[in-house]
Amino acid sequence: MAKRGKKFQEALKLVDRTKAYGVNEAMDLVKKTSIANFDETVEAAFRLGVDPKKADQQIRGAMVLPHGTGKTQRVLVIAKGDKAKEAEAAGADYVGDQEYIDQINNGWFEFDVVVATPDMMAEVGKLGRVLGPKGLMPNPKTGTVTFEIEKAVQEIKAGKVEYRVDKAGNVHVPIGKVSFDEQKLIDNFEAITETLVKAKPQTSKGTYMRNASVSSTMGPGIRVDISSYAKK
Repeated sequence: MAKRGKKFQEALKLVDRTKAYGVNEAMDLVKKTSIANFDETVEAAFRLGVDPKKADQQIRGAMVLPHGTGKTQRVLVIAKGDKAKEAEAAGADYVGDQEYIDQINNGWFEFDVVVATPDMMAEVGKLGRVLGPKGLMPNPKTGTVTFEIEKAVQEIKAGKVEYRVDKAGNVHVPIGKVSFDEQKLIDNFEAITETLVKAKPQTSKGTYMRNASVSSTMGPGIRVDISSYAKK
């Protein structure tokens, strides 16, 4: 394991690694333990009691955080005709069809989210080998394959985040920036927690919400007491 710097070690002294903090105290700590000279992203991590190998326990979706993420997402919309015009009017950063598909095949990735209309998915699907590994492939479950282009673009710009359980049963979601006031971080954390609780598969056995933590980009992890959610 790589040796941590002095700033990290000092930040770590503020955190009791054996304790699960209340959400208010956790958000206060995540701000105090921010050590970088830039506005770090605050991320929430959840350990869920699911088996991702089972199709009915592969939790995935998207939601709009109450206060956004603090990051402006660059949106590429792959559509034609009136839907392309709708995307431009909604504020998409890039709008087009085959020309952008060709650019992506040639290594262009100056975007954060891809939205596509269903009629374009036959062509967009061919990009799976390059978009898939980067987590950029449009998907109906996250609202990025849709004819409701205006709604999709506006939600992404407003702070829509995707969540997806990994092979180990973990979900990682950005919930804001260190510069956010505590209440905004609390609201965003509680919103994603409640969304994950509602997504609990009926076939999930035992404790579902096992543990959670928050951390800034360069700071230490801080365990959050989610006992009240774990009972749901």
